[in-house]
Amino acid sequence: MVMIIGSLHQMREYFAVQVRSGDFPSPALLVDFSLLVDSSLLVDSFKDRSVSSELGSTFSVWTIFLHPSLPAMSDPITLNVGGKLYTTSLATLTSFPDSMLGAMFSGKMPTKRDSQGNCFIDRDGKVFRYILNFLRTSHLDLPEDFQEMGLLRREADFYQVQPLIEALQEKEVELSKAEKNAMLNITLNQRVQTVHFTVREAPQIYSLSSSSMEVFNANIFSTSCLFLKLLGSKLFYCSSGNLSSITSHLQDPNHLTLDWVANVEGLPEEEYTKQNLKRLWVVPANKQINSFQVFVEEVLKIALSDGFCIDSSHPHAVDFMNNKIIRLIRYR
Repeated sequence: MVMIIGSLHQMREYFAVQVRSGDFPSPALLVDFSLLVDSSLLVDSFKDRSVSSELGSTFSVWTIFLHPSLPAMSDPITLNVGGKLYTTSLATLTSFPDSMLGAMFSGKMPTKRDSQGNCFIDRDGKVFRYILNFLRTSHLDLPEDFQEMGLLRREADFYQVQPLIEALQEKEVELSKAEKNAMLNITLNQRVQTVHFTVREAPQIYSLSSSSMEVFNANIFSTSCLFLKLLGSKLFYCSSGNLSSITSHLQDPNHLTLDWVANVEGLPEEEYTKQNLKRLWVVPANKQINSFQVFVEEVLKIALSDGFCIDSSHPHAVDFMNNKIIRLIRYR
């Protein structure tokens, strides 16, 4: 293709007409054009989804602004994150190119928009402020009484800002060490209950059945809020076929109550949901906890790895072996 254009203005007008008509210039022509003009005259890094998909990676490198409404790197951009609005710049959002945000705002991933035309991200809007500040400064700044470390960690993992993930890991280690001495007390109870259920033997033929079911209860108290959050990140309820972290059941930062059942032989899966029977799993081992012995073993693994040790004065050996009371302590 041969094109003779006498001025930069004519070049811009030429490409503007092509883009608006859907007749996109070739990547090679864009490169040729970008080499002909002073780079200071180009406003780069804006990624129009419809254009970048047509032109591919070449357009992602050489983006030419042909319309005054398209934002420059320093122009303000408003984001709607879970209903909260944030104003920032394209330079900030793409400060970590390998992150999810870097991909979203470099044209490598499609972006959604709300009714006002703001870029929409369906994630937690409250903690996004800390992620955005990290993009701006590369420093993790949290208030002294920050209580949503787990949520922030999950959001950082979603956005895949690797330096932020590493900063959060360092912060959690720092906070854990700052707690110094801590105590962990677990009281365990168990009972046997009869559960009644129907069994489908054939189409339109059902029979009533019953079975003994072990029901477990664990009351956990710790002076370390961070340990309970750590424990909550390892234990999951299984309900309606889905796993949910017990962290959502942690209403008191120092106290956690767990209630669950063991597998019942012959009980159909839908009956667990119908009768609100929750089972307990430990991850990442993906092991179901069907006895107190397994529960104690898994909790001890988590506690010992966090610096706890068994209190030699309590419980008595008989209580410990019978899985009634467990007390652990941590000294710093």
